[in-house]
Amino acid sequence: MRSPIQLQISCIIAGLVASISTAQVSIATFDIDATPPIGSELAYDPVIKHGEISIRCRGIAILGSGEPIVLCAIDWIGVANASHDFFREALAEAAMTSRERVAVHALHQHDAPRSDFSSEAIVQEMGIRNHGLFDSFYQRDVIRRAAQALKSALSEARLVTHYGWGSANVEGVVSNRRILGQDGKVRIMRFTTERNPLVRAEPIGVVDPEISLISFWNEETPVAVLSYFATHPQSYYRTGIPSPDFPGIARFLRGQGQPKALHVHFNGAGGNIGAGKYNDGNTENRILLAQRLADGMLAAWEGTQKSPLSPAEVDWQFEPIALPLAEHLNKKSLLEKIDTKSSDGFEAITQLAYLQRVKSGHKIDISSLNIGDTRVIHMPGELFVEYQLAAKAMRPDLQIAMAAYGDYGTAYIGTKISYSEGGYETSERATNVGPESEAVLMNVMRRLLEAK
Repeated sequence: MRSPIQLQISCIIAGLVASISTAQVSIATFDIDATPPIGSELAYDPVIKHGEISIRCRGIAILGSGEPIVLCAIDWIGVANASHDFFREALAEAAMTSRERVAVHALHQHDAPRSDFSSEAIVQEMGIRNHGLFDSFYQRDVIRRAAQALKSALSEARLVTHYGWGSANVEGVVSNRRILGQDGKVRIMRFTTERNPLVRAEPIGVVDPEISLISFWNEETPVAVLSYFATHPQSYYRTGIPSPDFPGIARFLRGQGQPKALHVHFNGAGGNIGAGKYNDGNTENRILLAQRLADGMLAAWEGTQKSPLSPAEVDWQFEPIALPLAEHLNKKSLLEKIDTKSSDGFEAITQLAYLQRVKSGHKIDISSLNIGDTRVIHMPGELFVEYQLAAKAMRPDLQIAMAAYGDYGTAYIGTKISYSEGGYETSERATNVGPESEAVLMNVMRRLLEAK
């Protein structure tokens, strides 16, 4: 129960939000350091030291069109299951809005933490020792601090008179990871580091090279810039040093170029996309990839077209959906894979967490931020790039961007045909949903894009 002082503060904030919303669109920005402490767990290794650049959790609240809308991006590998709920609920409470109007997305860097409170609960219930990967003390503190930062930012929300849209192609960064043979099956996997020159020489494959920028302006002064680009964001990893990798460095560079605006970057549908064609493992490639991405961001910035923004131009649509479970998710077999005396069985724990979550009736919110003739679709999991391309093709009359890596509990989400092609992403260890997911997601995207 909140204290009288807390209730009074909440009422003041609610009154502030209400007064802003009746007059104009305003933007509140927040940004915190989300670097984990030494000794805590990254996705694959413990933190041994800190590097020269921190990992961030940052976002915006849009005030002035109904309840506040909150968009948040964090340099973690993923935010899954109950963690995703908890994160959204904390931000919703801070902004005095509903959870359905909050989108939280990871950027999926690999020298970064993961968060899955549902898996943590299984570990605790089964009495598994020494499984620090699911210890949520640090993650909960980050979420708490992010909510506090957002709450404080509301009182400093800035009037927004215009929004902008810009896009450009990024050169020399992305290629498809799945190289098919003549039989239609995956012949070679080209991951984010590819040392074999013959594999690097294979065609780029299906990608979306476009980076999209949405900006918010107070007359001629930029307030916030949101960027969207689809790729696995690794150059190299397993260093024990938390890193935002090349997208975080590109974000930093653009922040230095336009220091008056908060730059928030989102990973698009990059589940089957990576830098493998352009990355032979040389650590110098991190900076090369970051500069190429930053160059694309700059080109999109320079091509930005601004339009007046009023509360009537902003809308939020969402629809809860249930994705079909993968056939291999069986509680009995998953329990048999978990070693209660060690940390073995990581995938089985996360898959059991997702299975139980779906069986409980939980659904995933798919949402769309509508700003004038611009749409941003917010999606779960490690989504294949074909979904992003399909969304753009559905409404060529609109400017469409996509943020994936929302609820990470799904793991990879392939297209229907990809489940018969083989390859890592649709293997039993990598995906928690079935091929029927394509129809569900395509239909909900179409409905959201056809709405106001």
